[in-house]
Amino acid sequence: MRPLILLAFVGGVFAQQAVRPKDVRDAAKAGSSAIPRLQEFLKDPSVDVRVEAVRQITEIGPPRSLDPLVLATRDNDAEVQILATDGIVNFYLPGYVKTGLGASLKRVGTSIKGRFTDTNDQVIDPYITVRPDVIAALAKLVTSGSSMDVRANAARAVGILRGQGAVDALIDATHSKDSTLIYESLNALEKIRDESAGPRIAFLLRDFVPKVQIAAIDAVGLLRDQQDLPQLVDVLNRSDIKVKREALESISMLPAESSRSIYQQYLHDKDDKLRAAAAEGFARLKNPRDLPLVEQAWKDEQKTSPRLSLAFAEVMLGKTELSEFSPLRFLINNLNSAAYNGIAFPFLVEVARQPNIRAALYAPMLNGTKDEKIGLARVLGRSGDAQSIPELQKLSNDPDPNVAQAALTAVRNLQARM
Repeated sequence: MRPLILLAFVGGVFAQQAVRPKDVRDAAKAGSSAIPRLQEFLKDPSVDVRVEAVRQITEIGPPRSLDPLVLATRDNDAEVQILATDGIVNFYLPGYVKTGLGASLKRVGTSIKGRFTDTNDQVIDPYITVRPDVIAALAKLVTSGSSMDVRANAARAVGILRGQGAVDALIDATHSKDSTLIYESLNALEKIRDESAGPRIAFLLRDFVPKVQIAAIDAVGLLRDQQDLPQLVDVLNRSDIKVKREALESISMLPAESSRSIYQQYLHDKDDKLRAAAAEGFARLKNPRDLPLVEQAWKDEQKTSPRLSLAFAEVMLGKTELSEFSPLRFLINNLNSAAYNGIAFPFLVEVARQPNIRAALYAPMLNGTKDEKIGLARVLGRSGDAQSIPELQKLSNDPDPNVAQAALTAVRNLQARM
């Protein structure tokens, strides 16, 4: 009997059975009330247990899951940090965890492997407010996560969450030697839209990694970094076609009379994207004297993508009527196209900043197709004013629940911006 007692009793304390991932899953069946116990599992010495705890906390979701997920970002294991990051984003953007980096993670020996998805256009609606301590926790991961994948994943997360408080951390990350981290940080800065970041990333305009260089070119344009226009022109003149397209696109976002000759040079180029970017440059110069040139190019153009850019230019240069074959109607019609609504939408957001055009969009928003109603509601959520709210409220009574929800979301985004 004595040997059996010794097996069950060590140093006067009964040996405790180790916690298993299955125990964590069983505890989680209690739902939200299990969060405190699951948080205790985050202290367990077993990585597998801590990983399962983060997964279960994420699956339970709001309202009590955020604090333990922030706590989990301080773990020293890369997988736990990545899953906690994805869980935080999922808290604000439900469904994200299914496509985030954590969904592809696999352990290989002592390291983990995952694959970043190519899609990097997700961002929360403006009306959603993210707690500052959440952004601070993610910013810390950007600068000091336990692996480069952790840091890059955190950079993607703060971009999705529009984490203004992480801008300095993202700028620091662009000085890394890891191209994935740099790329994700540049994309995050584009989403946050802090224009003070533009000059601080211009050193990447000539980066040797094409993916990073193109991301830097895009960011400089989106962040309205006017002082680096000469550098963009130099890049345009010295690059291959893929980089040249992005450079001209960014130049078009930085309107300057000095660029007029560049737009004239490329308006009739054999490359579709260069023609489109040149048209957008004329649009943003906003000189009505350019309208005849753009109108003729519109008549001659056969490809849809540059035609959309030319339609945008015509509207910006004063051709604002809403008739059956007008440029403005062409932009609205392409909200119905799966291939081109992603091009038409930002053009409509930009032209809708003009009060007369904004007012002209109310009728097609209320009477158009489902896709037009949803698209124009989103446009007004970005570019509307106080007069847009009653029109959106009318749309919120639409019998189609998707249309009604789009209208309600637009109202909330508009009110948050105002």
